[in-house]
Amino acid sequence: MTSDIDPLRAAPGVADEHRKVQSEQEANDRAQSASEPNSGATQAGHRAEPENPMPSQHLDKPGLEADMDLKPRFMASGYLGSGKLDGMVALITGGDSGIGRAVAVLFAREGAEVAIVYLHEEQVDAEETRRRVQGEGKHCVLIPGDVRDPAFCNQAVKDTVDAFGKLDILVNNAAFQLHAASIEDITDERLDLTLRTNVVGYFQMARAAVPHLQSGGSILNTGSVTGLEGASQLLDYSTTKGAIHAFTKSLASNLISKGIRVNAVAPGPVWTPLNPADRSAEDVADFGSHTDMKRPAQPEEIAPAYVFLAAPSCASYITGVVLPITGSVGAI
Repeated sequence: MTSDIDPLRAAPGVADEHRKVQSEQEANDRAQSASEPNSGATQAGHRAEPENPMPSQHLDKPGLEADMDLKPRFMASGYLGSGKLDGMVALITGGDSGIGRAVAVLFAREGAEVAIVYLHEEQVDAEETRRRVQGEGKHCVLIPGDVRDPAFCNQAVKDTVDAFGKLDILVNNAAFQLHAASIEDITDERLDLTLRTNVVGYFQMARAAVPHLQSGGSILNTGSVTGLEGASQLLDYSTTKGAIHAFTKSLASNLISKGIRVNAVAPGPVWTPLNPADRSAEDVADFGSHTDMKRPAQPEEIAPAYVFLAAPSCASYITGVVLPITGSVGAI
């Protein structure tokens, strides 16, 4: 025996309701599509940052910021200092340009004295960074040398302590990066260069700095989104950045009883000399467009995170974290 229910009596008008909602959404979609800007780049700061295409330019390594057609923005005109680092001393490797320069300027704006490590070939950039730090009313010591050399790392820390009487913050930021289409392109010599600059250099600088750091001091390491997600043509570089993230967490555990915090910032694509010194001019024009924000970051958008993590008033309960600043959703 069957007892079929009349479908019109069971759910009268449901299909009409579905079609009405569908029609309304399609109209909304058309209106939204017509109102979207052509570039699609996201601007969420106090001023608009440069969008793609970036200048088609290639630089010889190590790459000077002074030679870039579009100079990276590092002054963070919307950032007002409030004494978060008053009385502190910071040593920043790779501090002559890019993220390192932006961090040096904001550290000085927050009251810190600054020493920067850089390669001899980057003297022009280093002098400009010193001028900008001094413009914030603080002193800046320039220390040229190679972080692959353990003796130099020891000397750099000594020079900083001799100049300012102490050391409170170490920022490991120096890096070597060069793309490779195949793992076969990466020779032993090239692998050693990348590993010793990006990992061994960080280790050696931290080892030299720790005896001088007191409770409340900190170490900040520059990681990368490539250390979180990998990058098919940055095999050796991505490997080192993943190692830096592990080093950060391990050293944080090692030093926590001393009151010394260790954290890392993992940026996505940032407009610095590192990139036009890595890619062809044609590839550089598209740099950063693959992010959800559809543009690269400027150094001034990354540097405030270093202030936050360095300042005891902001991050006294934060250690062993890797903070992604990638311009995309779901970085970890």
